[in-house]
Amino acid sequence: MHTVQVRLRRDAGLSEPEETPGVVTLATPFGPATLRGLPPGAVAALRALARGGTSEDELARTVTEHDGEGGLLRWHLLLRKLSAGALLERAVLLVPSGGEAVVPSGGETVPSGGETVPSGGETVLSGGEMATAGAEPVAVLRPFGGGPLRPAAPLAADARVRLSRFAIAVPEDGRLVVRVPRSPLGVELAPAAAPLLGLLADWTTPAGLACPGLPAETTAAVLGLFADAGLLVRPTPEGEDPERGAAPLAQWSPADLWLHTRTREPRTTGRYGGTYPLRGVQDPLPVAPPAFAGPRIALEPPDLDAIAKTEASLTDVLEARRSIREHDAAAPITLDRLGELLYRTMRQRRTFTGEDGQELADRPYPSGGAVHELEVYPLVVSCEGLEPGLWHYAAHAHALERVADPGPATRTLLDRARSAAMMTEDPQVLLIVTARFGRVMWKYETIAYSLILKHVGVLYQTFYLVATAMGLAVCGLGGGDAAEFAAASGLDPHAEGSVGELLLGSRKGGVAGTPPGWSPEVPS
Repeated sequence: MHTVQVRLRRDAGLSEPEETPGVVTLATPFGPATLRGLPPGAVAALRALARGGTSEDELARTVTEHDGEGGLLRWHLLLRKLSAGALLERAVLLVPSGGEAVVPSGGETVPSGGETVPSGGETVLSGGEMATAGAEPVAVLRPFGGGPLRPAAPLAADARVRLSRFAIAVPEDGRLVVRVPRSPLGVELAPAAAPLLGLLADWTTPAGLACPGLPAETTAAVLGLFADAGLLVRPTPEGEDPERGAAPLAQWSPADLWLHTRTREPRTTGRYGGTYPLRGVQDPLPVAPPAFAGPRIALEPPDLDAIAKTEASLTDVLEARRSIREHDAAAPITLDRLGELLYRTMRQRRTFTGEDGQELADRPYPSGGAVHELEVYPLVVSCEGLEPGLWHYAAHAHALERVADPGPATRTLLDRARSAAMMTEDPQVLLIVTARFGRVMWKYETIAYSLILKHVGVLYQTFYLVATAMGLAVCGLGGGDAAEFAAASGLDPHAEGSVGELLLGSRKGGVAGTPPGWSPEVPS
């Protein structure tokens, strides 16, 4: 047999000011929620939810003991609101033969994390574990994000279902947490229920599903949690698979949909944006990375005032911009021209300290929170005045640092870039854009990587416009090889890894702002 219990979500808590009876404040990941004018039975039931797992029948008895039968309707409405607001967890517990689930009452000892703690004249309770004797939770419906939630339609015994192809399972404290991208809920599975994932890999029905070690009614109850979490797929009224074929979801890979949903639907996660997840765990990274040990070449700053007097207008540059993959081998790009491009796009104009204590920077292009995590590594094949090899642009010093000589890893990087651009010869320079991930991830949560990619796009356009104005050939690439860059640079790819690449070189017969053969009818 099994039983179903509910409790306050584990990352929430409850407090009661002693001087104001009937007032309860719920501390949630989305901020405090204060409930006023509560009768004693509702307050006692909320305390039970905060201490740990309890059944809805037991909660109803608690309310009735204090408020009478008349208090039940109000309590059920409140419980429904808590559930719709993603503030409750719901567990299916397997009760051994001859045993029964034991629900903690006000006078019993409850598990660690559910103690009554006096604090500043308040009684504070935090979500404890599902409290039972001899019963084991086989599945728990957990909210990770916020509401409003709507329960799924009941599953008929003969309904065709399968696990969503977007579902992922992550181990956590000896259990598997299963989620799909667009749901703020997930299901935490004990080992006894884990075989359900394999059994649901193909179409089946609740009546035909048999999980070894679980009674049929328990399996059905767990399937109900799966449905509420959005883990199950049902055919359309026309009998089609809603995730395959001509359906809009068919064009999405699981990884792409997860990235899109997590960064664009805040309600699916409890922590989003500038939450400072690593504050107190590690110090924020400085603006400037450690210098490389190789030789350094100081670059000459260009005269921006003189350039402004002769250069094409922004409108002309925007209209002339296009991707150019052909370089002038007879007159390769020079060190001065490369230095000017880097100065006008990437240089560090100033640094300052933010209110959060993080060192911030100002560059010619924008960056969320002024964190400026991007670095640029010119991989040089042919540049007058500069030896071939991998270099790093030190934006704070307007200098190039030698990183590595040409080798197998740099060869692979060039081969991949040439293939991606369909070039017959190596590019004169491959600009490799990297991110020092900790600069962003120290402050931002959930959106950190997508924010980095936005910055890469901004930098791409900055390179395009400045290179076009200078009469250089530039072409952004859609992909690269982070593993080979790590091998070439010696950098830890989890600390600093490549996130973008652009081809750069001299342009045959190029005149600033007017690429040869450019036509507004042939965009790139």
